[in-house]
Amino acid sequence: MSTEIPPNPLPGIQTLPCSSGEPAQWPITGWLYKCAGIRWIMSEESGNAQTKPLKRVEEGNGESGENGHIRKKLKSDVEQTGDDRKHPKRKVVLLLAYSGKGYYGMQRNAGSSQFKTIEDELVTALIKSGCIPDNHGDDMKKMSFQRCARTDKGVSAAGQVVSLKIWMIEDVKEKINSNLPPQIRVLGLKRVTGGFNSKNSCDARTYSYMLPTVAFAPKDNGTENSTAFRLEPETLQRVNRLFGSYKGTHNFHNFTSQKAARDPSARRYITEMTCGEPFVRGGAEFAEITVRGQSFMMHQIRKMIGLVIAVVKGYSGDEVLKRSWGEEKVDVPKAPGLGLVLEKVHFDRYNKRFGGDGLHECLEWTEEEQAILAFKEEHIYPSIVETECQEGSMTSWMATLPIHDFEATAKGAQDKDRGQDDDEEEDNGSDSAL
Repeated sequence: MSTEIPPNPLPGIQTLPCSSGEPAQWPITGWLYKCAGIRWIMSEESGNAQTKPLKRVEEGNGESGENGHIRKKLKSDVEQTGDDRKHPKRKVVLLLAYSGKGYYGMQRNAGSSQFKTIEDELVTALIKSGCIPDNHGDDMKKMSFQRCARTDKGVSAAGQVVSLKIWMIEDVKEKINSNLPPQIRVLGLKRVTGGFNSKNSCDARTYSYMLPTVAFAPKDNGTENSTAFRLEPETLQRVNRLFGSYKGTHNFHNFTSQKAARDPSARRYITEMTCGEPFVRGGAEFAEITVRGQSFMMHQIRKMIGLVIAVVKGYSGDEVLKRSWGEEKVDVPKAPGLGLVLEKVHFDRYNKRFGGDGLHECLEWTEEEQAILAFKEEHIYPSIVETECQEGSMTSWMATLPIHDFEATAKGAQDKDRGQDDDEEEDNGSDSAL
């Protein structure tokens, strides 16, 4: 290219001297003035002798193309370093199983080290394994973290699911588990769509509640030798008839705290609630209750079970269930938190839309079923049985049932509807164990 400065194509525009001594260049469609490391692009509008600056480009941030045009470097042109270069960041879901004993629930309390939660352990393991940067631990929104259910203090899970963005390092699941305590395990990992949110995409939750069958003994039955109690088949049938009445949509404002009778969010849809056949563990007889619904409010499951226990034991008649769904305030007892387990979360809509598109996996965990069962047998069931046998939480709670007045109501106590619950459990679809 000639070093001579060509004629100015725009009459009336004075060419400034360049202190760097570099020549000016006149492209066909405009002109570029380069001086002291700064390039100014000027354009000529067709038919007019007007100029306007288009862009000020710092030296080294762009590349000259043909005719002097500037090509801006794309993000992909920038060289990445460290784990950003070696491992792509992807949106995934993790299948978690944990025993909640000794932890203050699932959700992390940022800045509070006094009350350790399951997420505290998980975030620490993610950082140590190289899945997320250190600063993501302080602000979990940076990794788009979301949980399906916010299990509370002491509550366990066999099928909790969380969604987040991580670096896809080699042997990612094994490395995370190597930095977790034995009572918390990542049992599965799957890629999901970029906009996936485990809470909002969840269609239903299934919980179980394991309890000693002496809970269904008549109220005049002594508790001195509770381990010798065995549930009669007729009593089990009655228990299941009562649990079956919960199926469908009902107003559960009496089964949570500070929820107004006319609050639309108090209406919940239950698809299943049954009590299974009894079994013996640790010398005592236990049974497992299974309940599935779209979502649950704080304490809802424990109160549903507590009211049925009170009816079966003879503290109230069957009609109290229907009355509890009305607008009157009903005194509903809350069963102990021990025994509550998040069994499974369901993604039917997501699976229908993306599970068969050839790019994404269904969020079903059939291959992990044996690992889930093994974890429950090793960590969840023993913890429930041992704690119940040693501390007798159900026996202690049953002793409080006589102080409840199941016939009394508090008319007008909830005449002022609220638009928002005092907690956010309903939005997370979880039941609290407190």
